Amino acid sequence: MGNFGTMGVDWEERINFDRMRKERLAKAKKALDESGLAALFVLRTEDARYLTGFRHHLGPAFIVGNVTTVLPRGGDPVVFTHDLDRSHTMPWMRPDQFRPRANFRERAGIIDFCTRVKELMGDLNGETVGIDIYTPLIAQILKEQFPKTEFVDGYEVLLKAKMVKTEDEIECMRIATAITEAGMDAALRILKPGVRECEVLAEAWRTMTALGSEWTQCANIVASGPYTYPYRRYTSDRIIRKGDLVIIDIGGCFNGYWGDFTRTWICGDVLPTKEQIELHQDVYWHLFEACSQAKPGNTNADVVAAAEPYVRDSLGHSSGVNPWEPPFFSRVSHRSPVTLQKNMVINTEPYGGKEGVGGFRLEQNTIVGDPPEIITTYPFEGRLVKEPHPLDKTTGRTSQFYQKFMNEFFKKYNIDREKMGI
Repeated sequence: MGNFGTMGVDWEERINFDRMRKERLAKAKKALDESGLAALFVLRTEDARYLTGFRHHLGPAFIVGNVTTVLPRGGDPVVFTHDLDRSHTMPWMRPDQFRPRANFRERAGIIDFCTRVKELMGDLNGETVGIDIYTPLIAQILKEQFPKTEFVDGYEVLLKAKMVKTEDEIECMRIATAITEAGMDAALRILKPGVRECEVLAEAWRTMTALGSEWTQCANIVASGPYTYPYRRYTSDRIIRKGDLVIIDIGGCFNGYWGDFTRTWICGDVLPTKEQIELHQDVYWHLFEACSQAKPGNTNADVVAAAEPYVRDSLGHSSGVNPWEPPFFSRVSHRSPVTLQKNMVINTEPYGGKEGVGGFRLEQNTIVGDPPEIITTYPFEGRLVKEPHPLDKTTGRTSQFYQKFMNEFFKKYNIDREKMGI
């Protein structure tokens, strides 16, 4: 599979959503069986979708209990939600798999949830149960209501199931990446002197939403000029000026799966300085070196080491129904390295910056394999790429365009290219 349309059709095999739901749930049940836990209490909205296909609205802040899922060992998931009528639109689930919402905002609501779990599973005496999110109040009431039950961190159990993606999940992520690339292209089309950062982001967001993006991977980032170093990771109303460096870091969402990639651009028909070319080239090269390590049997620490010295605190993460999932890639990854497996999907995003030069962040999405498959196909800023990396299948196609642009620019302004060192 790869890079098909977003619609269901009868003339070719695309995403098989029924298969994806069944395979996700089967992986989760297997992980639960292997853990020895009696059940998982899942409070994360995105994991209700992973387990059941239940889509809830997303928002800028996490609300505990917006949708809660209980997965009993040997049984089927049960969704606690105020959208009980969804059972009519989700025929792969039985009506008895939907229960009234679990209100975790109030003490009485948590107690009520515990009462309904007892009706579903009994008192759980002597059992161990995993739960993915705790607050002190939730922990206290669970202990009061289930005094003979041990509660442990259940998030690790589900993560074990989620880290390796199915073929349909990967196709969802390819489409999310294509949507994100369209957003990047739209942003570039209006990037010019006098436009504000927020206007650039608005066009990216509009385009991604029009293509079916359910939400955005984060608030999304358009950082320009002095905000590229030190790197300011949000978007403001700053007016972008001719010659500014502009970092655009965005991500769309398709069917619950997230795109996420970053490029650094130059605003206007301005040539970069020699120092800017050298720093961007180094970050760019280390990005691909990190991607080259995304092979089964290597570890997240191997990926991080290949990107040094442009790791900062973190080099990246994996993604899926959550835009930030393990394995993670950071300066402490070598202390507890995670072995990479085929069909993990990772995001690597090195950054380099220098006072008086500016900052450069670049990001790719890569499917772990031998060889690794980089699914981000959007080119880089050709004016900043001096030598394309052998793994780069994008900029090599466009470098002639930029070479022509630069030659015409030098000729127009009578600039001695050799003296500039470009």
